[in-house]
Amino acid sequence: MLKINNIKIRADLKDEEVLDFALKKNKIKKDDVLEWNISKKSIDARKKDDIFYVYSIDIKVKNEEKYHFLDKVKKISFPKVKINKNFSNPPIIIGAGPSGLFAALTFIENGIRPIVIEQGQDVDKRKETIDNFFKTGKLNTLSNVQFGEGGAGTFSDGKLNSGINSPYCKKVLEKFVLFGAPKEILYESKPHIGTDKLISVIKNMREYMIKKGANFYFNTKACDFLIKDNKINGIIVKDLLTNEKREILSSDVILAIGHSSRDTFYKLFDKNIYMEKKNFSVGVRIEHLQSDINKAQYGTITKLRLPPADYKLSCHLENGRSCYTFCMCPGGYVIASSSEENTIVTNGMSNFLRDGKNANSAVLVNVTPSDFESPSPLCGIDFQKELEEKAFKLGGSNYFAPIQKFGDFLENKKTTKLRKSSSYIQTRSYFF
Repeated sequence: MLKINNIKIRADLKDEEVLDFALKKNKIKKDDVLEWNISKKSIDARKKDDIFYVYSIDIKVKNEEKYHFLDKVKKISFPKVKINKNFSNPPIIIGAGPSGLFAALTFIENGIRPIVIEQGQDVDKRKETIDNFFKTGKLNTLSNVQFGEGGAGTFSDGKLNSGINSPYCKKVLEKFVLFGAPKEILYESKPHIGTDKLISVIKNMREYMIKKGANFYFNTKACDFLIKDNKINGIIVKDLLTNEKREILSSDVILAIGHSSRDTFYKLFDKNIYMEKKNFSVGVRIEHLQSDINKAQYGTITKLRLPPADYKLSCHLENGRSCYTFCMCPGGYVIASSSEENTIVTNGMSNFLRDGKNANSAVLVNVTPSDFESPSPLCGIDFQKELEEKAFKLGGSNYFAPIQKFGDFLENKKTTKLRKSSSYIQTRSYFF
């Protein structure tokens, strides 16, 4: 296929109209086009008095030599992987978040039937549990915004942009579309699915894998590991509904446990599994009116029907610290995301339309192993938990997050009144 690049569009056009514009500009006969698809769409808002869309289109034509002035689409090549199907027992995947689900899908596509262990609920029951937490403050520590089918990303924004350059990025997007995600994610510069749509996508993915022979066990916790001669032989799981324990044997176990499975990290530490300290980041959620972000990014002149604007900010200091924004949610909500009792954790969430009144993002600063006196590789986990427990107390010890205006934060003074309302689902009038 051939690629038409740098197509500048200054109007809200349908896909077919964008194609017609590109063909006309490049003097390509439409009758010569056999296949076509949009491969990229972005917004150039550098000049507020001249904002436009930038498209790329891939086309397949009858007589390619005639259009030699167009670049050829580079074929994506994947590394060759030797596949061993001689399993004495099926591989086990612990965790049904994005890593676990795609690990399972990779096995299935190569004729291998994995076992997926997830302590949380399937995505439908999980949503009911989370909605109940938002309404009542009653936390289920085993199934919540962080734990359960789909992982934390299901109740976030379904963001799909990555800073890495890998052929697998497009493959991941194609799989999501296959299971019901909007096709626009294949070409938008910053694709997202949205929590409202992602729930059904995850369910479709699981049902497909079960039909192909995968086994999913929800409400099932991996509570111990069977290790002999420094090799994994299987795991011990507990059915959280019956409290019954049983062994599942396998010499192949994938840990897809995510960031917050602290009890599993402690168990691995007790088993003398080698672990290292690593850098990570901590921070808060900051909220603004989405209309203010739109004005800052797009100005007030354009008549284009642009999507809610986003942003990304960073500051690198001489002492090696970095302060930056992450997981920006246009038209989104700050939500209660605790997974342990008596802790406060917040996250950002957006639906597909991103039509909420507010925008929010995480504002983070990096911490390094040198910040902790303890030699334990788990000292960072203890630091996180300490912060979360302090936030819980500041919020009134009832899963209401403490809130402070940014201006008051800079002046180190207590907030007594909010001019703009927060989207935080568990908010009440509590300031610090």
